[in-house]
Amino acid sequence: MEEPDVQTIVQQAINEYMRQDSVRREPAYKTELAEERRRREQLEKRLNEMGEENKKSRAIAEEAQRSGAIRSELQRLGVVKVDLAFKAVQDEIVRAEDGRVTAGDQSLSEFLTGFVQENPEFLPARIAGGTGMTGTQKASPASAGGVDLDKIGPSMSQEDRERARLEILRVASQSLR
Repeated sequence: MEEPDVQTIVQQAINEYMRQDSVRREPAYKTELAEERRRREQLEKRLNEMGEENKKSRAIAEEAQRSGAIRSELQRLGVVKVDLAFKAVQDEIVRAEDGRVTAGDQSLSEFLTGFVQENPEFLPARIAGGTGMTGTQKASPASAGGVDLDKIGPSMSQEDRERARLEILRVASQSLR
């Protein structure tokens, strides 16, 4: 019989121990790898969500800046009904790639100046008045011949009643002209 080689036996024992140790640790490694993969996927998902939120925020900020520029230019041009004019022109005005707010090949101010000139109804009225417009000079009760409408009644003196009648005639004749 051959004598067992001690070195071979020790080598075999070490190999067996290493194999058993790796089998014992392998599930822990797999679990750790799966956990790391799950964390990485969650971080990637959150990063993508934040990227989308950033794009939306930028779009909202650019839209707010665009509408603010349009509204301020309309106000500068003297437009009275800014909201109505804004709704009329907002679809034609866009932000260019270089960041400028333009309407096709025209600048914002050129486009809005042309729009306001073509649509003067957005500007304040040049002549104060028109159908149904009452006189702009209204007499105060003290300057209306001394007649106060609250004091007209049956207990008035004959002189105050006559003064009220004359004032009413005066105002009625002015309104019929």
